[in-house]
Amino acid sequence: MTRHYSALSLLKEGFANQKGWQKAWRSPEPKAAYDAIIIGGGGHGLATAYYLAKHHGITNIAVIEKGWLGGGNTGRNTTTIRSNYFYPESTDLYEYSLKLYEGLSRELNYNIMFSQHGVLTMVHSKGEMEIAARLVNAMQINGIDSELLGVDEIRKRVPLYDLSPNARFQVLGGVWQGRAGSARHDAIAWGYARAADRLGVDIIQNCEVTDFIVEGGRCRGVVTSKGSIRADRVGLAVAGHSSQMAAKAGFRMPIISYTLQACVSEPVKQALGCTVLAPATGTYVNQSAKGEFVIGGGIDRVPSYAQRGNMPALETVISGLLEMFPSLGQLKLMRQWGGVVDVTPDSSPIIGESPLPGLYLNCGWGTGGFKAIPGGGVTLAHLLATGKHHDLSRPFDLDRFRTGRLIDEAAGSGIAH
Repeated sequence: MTRHYSALSLLKEGFANQKGWQKAWRSPEPKAAYDAIIIGGGGHGLATAYYLAKHHGITNIAVIEKGWLGGGNTGRNTTTIRSNYFYPESTDLYEYSLKLYEGLSRELNYNIMFSQHGVLTMVHSKGEMEIAARLVNAMQINGIDSELLGVDEIRKRVPLYDLSPNARFQVLGGVWQGRAGSARHDAIAWGYARAADRLGVDIIQNCEVTDFIVEGGRCRGVVTSKGSIRADRVGLAVAGHSSQMAAKAGFRMPIISYTLQACVSEPVKQALGCTVLAPATGTYVNQSAKGEFVIGGGIDRVPSYAQRGNMPALETVISGLLEMFPSLGQLKLMRQWGGVVDVTPDSSPIIGESPLPGLYLNCGWGTGGFKAIPGGGVTLAHLLATGKHHDLSRPFDLDRFRTGRLIDEAAGSGIAH
């Protein structure tokens, strides 16, 4: 039962260290068996559990997380949400996620702080302007709000940007998606966790999956640090560690894991009203609600499972930022971090049944997993419930690497994947 608090009682509870408040979700011990198991307590795993319970009525579910809830890539990204991809298969999936994000605070009854401030990708040459016009046309044909801007329109949106003709990377135009934006990363995890818990889902933290139970050539559960847990349907949503888990299940994945690094500045007065990407510098930036500049770039092309940054990558990203916004040169950086991303040969995700029957995949999102959390959850939930693809997930099945039907979105981020 949901409890309601008056303003006075909220104040009292705040000073009393929240002793009377209900926990947002339970921390149960795992049962011996469930109808479904989802490995990974990040955004995609929690969303899968929520939609599996809500849309399909399957509530006897365990979400198993080896660390703490949302402690992986969900809490280690730059929170950009957009749908301006090129291929119809991609735009359908990411636009579906964006539409879900637009109503997610109300659906979960939890403020995810989704700000649709827009995303602007700069264009730096005449050749790129021609390609940008084709991209915008393709996006508009696919039903995506996208617009080609000139320099004067860009100056109105981002007056701090160095748009002078003497700039090292001169800007000739830009691609704009106004419905894009960003959300609070931990609020996504907490909102889905609370909603799933209230539908009966068990969220089991600090529980590592060490092996899979295979009987008759089919996955029948998992072996964990808290004992064996059985289920005839298992979903895998562990982002950059997908290939490691696949090895435990006895098959290989067309995935390489890299560290994607980012950093954040001290908070200052609001000065940037949208997310800005500059392909020439390999840097993108937005300003958080607290006033921090959240800064990222391309992946470090050294395969790694390290959740930390390094100085060479930081130098590359910051030098790019200062080419874009010279006035930010006096800002102080507060912290730097890294997240492990799983990149496929065509820079598109893998959604579908694995080579081990009964084990279903949600992985390979590369640098774009956060923006796709709702859609990834819906499609994996559909697979677990029905054993069949959702219309949105079918193009992203693992079999595309056998047939050659790739969806090459290597430039989909505006910077190198």
